[in-house]
Amino acid sequence: MRAIIQRARDARVTVKDEIVGKIDNGFVVLIGVTHEDTVEDAQYLANKMVNLRVFEDEQEKMNLSIKDVNGEILSISQFTLYGDTRKGRRPNFMQAAKPQQANELYEKFNEMLRQEGIKVEVGRFGAMMNVTLTNVGPVTLILDSKDR
Repeated sequence: MRAIIQRARDARVTVKDEIVGKIDNGFVVLIGVTHEDTVEDAQYLANKMVNLRVFEDEQEKMNLSIKDVNGEILSISQFTLYGDTRKGRRPNFMQAAKPQQANELYEKFNEMLRQEGIKVEVGRFGAMMNVTLTNVGPVTLILDSKDR
């Protein structure tokens, strides 16, 4: 599994002009699932994410986790994180998991975040979404469960 994490002051996701998820202060997380991923990959990413110290303390040093600041997560499924652009001009998405498997792991990942006490808002799986955010810092990180 891959995750792009952006620290955000606020964010929202809309589908056909309807706000389906919004947060204040936390992370916007784009999640990609490949066909090789398991529940252990989801658990690794969830644990890593909630314990990352990327929020500023009183000395303006990145020392606090999303748990420490009572932050929220806007989680968006994003199969394009597994787009392969090595050949040609159009990405190949063969490494992305099939929708049923991807949605199951995506939902489990979100539930794992909630079990850590994080408020999680989501987009709509498989829909064309518009994501708006105010990236603070900016701070943007890439996590991949295969890097453990």
